[in-house]
Amino acid sequence: MPDSAEQLQRLYLAGFELQTFERFPKCIGVMRDNCIALLVPGVDGLQVLGTPGWRMGEVMGVLTESEGRQVFQAKSEIVAATPERMAILQKFRDDLTQLLAA
Repeated sequence: MPDSAEQLQRLYLAGFELQTFERFPKCIGVMRDNCIALLVPGVDGLQVLGTPGWRMGEVMGVLTESEGRQVFQAKSEIVAATPERMAILQKFRDDLTQLLAA
C-alpha cells in the first residue's frame, strides 16, 4: 500500500499546492495551474475523489455542458472550457495519476 505521506511529498515536489478545506475535513486539495482535485485516503493510498476541475475562487468548477458548449461551472459562475484550459486540465490529471501511482 502506498504511503500517503510519500504521495503528498511527491505531489508537493512536483509543484502541486496542498490545501485543506473546512467544508471537506477528510479531503486534501491539490492544485496546480488553476486545476484542483480532492484526495481521500483509500485502501491503495490517496485517491482522487470525483473528477478534477477548474479552480474558481474558493470553489471547484466541474466540467459540464451549457447551451451546447463545454464549461466549468460552480453554482451560477461559469468559465469557458477553452482548448487551452482543457489541455492544462488533462496534463494536471495525467501528472496527478502518475505521481499517486509511483
